[in-house]
Amino acid sequence: MSTDTVMTTTVTAAADGRTVSKSSPGAARGPRRTGRIQRIGLPYLLLLPALLLELLVHLVPMVIGIVMSFKELTQFYIRDWGTAPWTGLGNYRVSVDFDAPVGDALLHSFLVTVGFTLLSVALCWLIGTTAAVYMQDTFRGRGLLRALFLVPYALPVYAAVITWVFMFQHDNGLVNHVLHDQLHLTGKPSFWLIGDNSFVALLTVSVWKGWPFAFLIVMAGLQHIPRELYEAAALDGAGMWQQIRRITLPSLRSVNQVLILVLFLWTFNDFNTPYVLFGRAAPQAADLISVHIYQASFVTWNFGTGSAMSVLMLLFLLVVTGVYLAATSRGRRAADA
Repeated sequence: MSTDTVMTTTVTAAADGRTVSKSSPGAARGPRRTGRIQRIGLPYLLLLPALLLELLVHLVPMVIGIVMSFKELTQFYIRDWGTAPWTGLGNYRVSVDFDAPVGDALLHSFLVTVGFTLLSVALCWLIGTTAAVYMQDTFRGRGLLRALFLVPYALPVYAAVITWVFMFQHDNGLVNHVLHDQLHLTGKPSFWLIGDNSFVALLTVSVWKGWPFAFLIVMAGLQHIPRELYEAAALDGAGMWQQIRRITLPSLRSVNQVLILVLFLWTFNDFNTPYVLFGRAAPQAADLISVHIYQASFVTWNFGTGSAMSVLMLLFLLVVTGVYLAATSRGRRAADA
């Protein structure tokens, strides 16, 4: 009989009177199916601890923050925030009322953050891509130079930024010493941590800290481009810029799409860099929205309004991410067609 039947049948042999049990492949299908289910379920079982931690660390506080945004949660209810009265969309109306002081300050912080993020991402990508392209050539000391390029990314944020704080000091900082005392590019020492120059200082630290990540990702993407393409292009008379335009950038399209999105989200949400650089009260020129929300929540003790601002920022990032992914996917399909 075939080994694929599900039931086991007992057949009596007429010749010698023995009883013979025969089974179709279905007798083994049960254990085989159980083994298949175990193999399929094992990856999900291994992912379960990470999913539980993700739920505990990210999703639960996010839900609590959304609930807090609908409450009039001030310092009077901080001990038992569940008893704070519901205010509905009141906190959101206060946040988006751009004619009022709270809404106007939030709008200013949002515009500063958008401008800072776009400049930082563009410079990080440009410097990182340029360095990665030049590091493709073989020369003495290339490995050491690659390692040195990654030092700003490997350093702890606090250690790196606090070093820049000392370098930006007005009287004895290295930046003023070089620009004013040695190169004589400024008429007098500049204040880098207050006033309009604070935006330049924040942008400098962000780019210095972020471009090695772009360098690392682009350098990894360049390893998958066949060298034969560059050799064939060189034989056809293509120069370096033509090779970069026709071979390198198109081959890195998918890598750059992910890289730019990650850099945008990281930079827009960055809290450590401005907080360590300026402290709890950032200058108006460098008032990033992450620090602004912190001040609205933990300085003025209005956690309901701060939570509403956080939810609005989350919605903005979700919309930007969705539009960016849709646009890049459409562009990739058009390029493939």
